[in-house]
Amino acid sequence: MARMTRREFLRTSAGAAVVSSFAGCASRGDAPTVASTPSDLAPNRKGRRVIVIGGGWGGATAAKYVRMQDPSIEVILIEPNKRFVSCPFSNLVLSGVRSIDSLTFDYDRLRKQHGVKIMHDTATALEPDARRVRLAGGFLTYDRVIVAPGIDFQTEQIEGLADAGDRVLHAWKAGPQTVALARQLKEMPDGGVFVMSIPPAAYRCPPGPYERACQVAWYLKTRNPRAKLLVLDANQNVISKPALFRAAWQAYPNLEYRASSKVTKVDPGAREVTTEFGDKVRYDVVNVIPPQRAGAIAVQADLVGADKRWCEVNHVTYESVKAKDAHVVGDATIGIPAPKSGTVANSMGKIAATAVVHLLNGRPVPEMPPINTCYSWVSDSEAMAVVNAYRIENGKVVQIEQKLTPGQSTLYAQHATAWATSIWSDILA
Repeated sequence: MARMTRREFLRTSAGAAVVSSFAGCASRGDAPTVASTPSDLAPNRKGRRVIVIGGGWGGATAAKYVRMQDPSIEVILIEPNKRFVSCPFSNLVLSGVRSIDSLTFDYDRLRKQHGVKIMHDTATALEPDARRVRLAGGFLTYDRVIVAPGIDFQTEQIEGLADAGDRVLHAWKAGPQTVALARQLKEMPDGGVFVMSIPPAAYRCPPGPYERACQVAWYLKTRNPRAKLLVLDANQNVISKPALFRAAWQAYPNLEYRASSKVTKVDPGAREVTTEFGDKVRYDVVNVIPPQRAGAIAVQADLVGADKRWCEVNHVTYESVKAKDAHVVGDATIGIPAPKSGTVANSMGKIAATAVVHLLNGRPVPEMPPINTCYSWVSDSEAMAVVNAYRIENGKVVQIEQKLTPGQSTLYAQHATAWATSIWSDILA
């Protein structure tokens, strides 16, 4: 199913990849700080430059596809992490079905095959009026910037969470916390209680928490059968694939789901969470997924809307409605009827890349709707899926169809694995 429409609108001619290096990237220990007079980190640039902030599903895709569509455009990808770790499929690390290494990739082929210049650094500020990005050691100028900052957590909305540190894990950004939560699950005492909380929508990957519940419940059923999983959902109902998830949970009598149970306080010392109605719940292991907003740089640059959470964009170009020449893709966006999923972020990255190339070359931007395919694993060997189709009407994205699998099966699990292998290659290879 992942191949249903992906390639229909994303066929581009692959230009010659130019391998180039970025002077001064390796070390800037003696460079001026942001507080001092900033320096241009690449003062002698020639031609047009696109900067991509964030090397996740949307950002890495955008960087690659700008270069594929017009190799004459210099592309600099700013990403602090040296390895790409996939959030989709990371719930399988909790259950031991997959390892974190199987979801971890490097950025080498973006540089070597496509000529993307990669800076493993953190963009500290975006200055749209000056068309430049600040880093600790200075700044970079751009003709257009693609902002793909992902999410940050609003820990202040849950009392005690900001001070809890690693005693309360979210594991909602795949990496060390994923591995740590998997270890806590494995070491949970016989007959213990695992409590997980789901934040109010909108958040990254709508079905993700319910898939996680399946993976934890499956693990406990097979490894710790007297243990219990309690899911505290801030929402009034399962917000994605509800009938399919509730059917899958029939196999897990150790799973208790409570809707309208927003967690407002966590006390690691007492090993206890409190809901908005004052209910106190004890735990042996806790997984609190906090409320979320767009990544920090989007907030700093005032790209977020009135809710101070998500960025509104033009539905055709993904240009921010608040900042000219700045495009926003991935989980940080709002106002488009498409979920915050990996497929959507990848799709947005391609569409934004096409828009940027057309705008820099003075050509009309084609109207290209996003797509979505989302798989959810309900055990070690079975998955289910949803596929969404969209079109552009009067400059806006409109959903025209949604298809769900009739249930869960090993066949859909095979499709999910094939989808992941294909899309990881599409992003990074």
